[in-house]
Amino acid sequence: MPEIDLHPPATGHRTDRLAAPGDVTAWCRALPKVELHLHLEGAIPHDTLWELIRKYGGDGAVADRTALADRFRYRDFAHFIEVFIWKNGFLREPDDFSLMAEAVARALAGQRVRYAEAFFSPTDFRATGLLPQQIAAAIRTGLDRVPEVEVTLVADLVRDTGPAQAAITLAQVAEVRELGVAGIGIGGSEHAFPPEPFAPVYDRARELGLRTTAHAGEAAGAGSVRAALDVLRVERIGHGTRAGEDPGLLERLAEARVPLEMCPISNLRTGVVDRIEEHPVLRYARQGLLVTVNTDDPEMFQTDLATEYATLIHRLGASPDEVRGLVLNAVEASWLPPGRQRALRAELTADPDWTTAPG
Repeated sequence: MPEIDLHPPATGHRTDRLAAPGDVTAWCRALPKVELHLHLEGAIPHDTLWELIRKYGGDGAVADRTALADRFRYRDFAHFIEVFIWKNGFLREPDDFSLMAEAVARALAGQRVRYAEAFFSPTDFRATGLLPQQIAAAIRTGLDRVPEVEVTLVADLVRDTGPAQAAITLAQVAEVRELGVAGIGIGGSEHAFPPEPFAPVYDRARELGLRTTAHAGEAAGAGSVRAALDVLRVERIGHGTRAGEDPGLLERLAEARVPLEMCPISNLRTGVVDRIEEHPVLRYARQGLLVTVNTDDPEMFQTDLATEYATLIHRLGASPDEVRGLVLNAVEASWLPPGRQRALRAELTADPDWTTAPG
């Protein structure tokens, strides 16, 4: 894959050439929102990450706060994973996770996100000696400091560590479901670790009453999506960008209304698509698939939900009604109980900013 560098300069946070006209962006910021594919560790605001880097004395990778943004430029998907792991090295004790979670929740509330389902990856922190139960508790402590946004947790079992470790992590996070851990997923190096060995882990998760999703069709093709459906029997697909390589698969996804947790700007930043105009998010939605729009790792990709939606309008030709439909798709695809889904939908549609539109 050729090297890509589509990030804005460090002094122009979220003002790169993806930006939409001001009235569109303002409307997208005011719109109440829902997000279903967000990695907490990839959503740490840079000021908070810099605070953690300073706490631990850094590692020579960044000299100052301004230089931090330069770390978030990726040659390809594998390089992105490398940077993700580097950043996680500054989360070492429970207070770090509480600090991170509170900062992410405040950022979500500031973006008018009313409900989110967020991944956390406890397996990535085995070297700290912290158990997944401790990490989940620390994250919940931070999230509870921001009552303006409701955040449900999804445990990323991290396919790179293998199915045996995934089974261990599953058992551990299942012990703390009362902390709002609703389900599991597997992220990481999809192209190197296919889903089939994880089938028993997913079977066990269902036995425990946990919901299921899996990253698929991002770094690997349509076959990865089919395997997630057929072998892991997931309820949702994380990304699913490359599902269109198999037209029959698209028909199946539409007919079964399998939700797709799509992340357009993430896919651009990691080179899954070469140009944002090539992203299939709107094409899939217009074909009847249950598409949701998400940020994935927003602070690693210089994005937020308002930027995602404004980009769909400005660069892909989405209408305000289509954007509102994508928000409501996220309510339908969420793991909230039906009654809570209905209440959230009513809350969103009754909001004064719901019926406005960009001028």
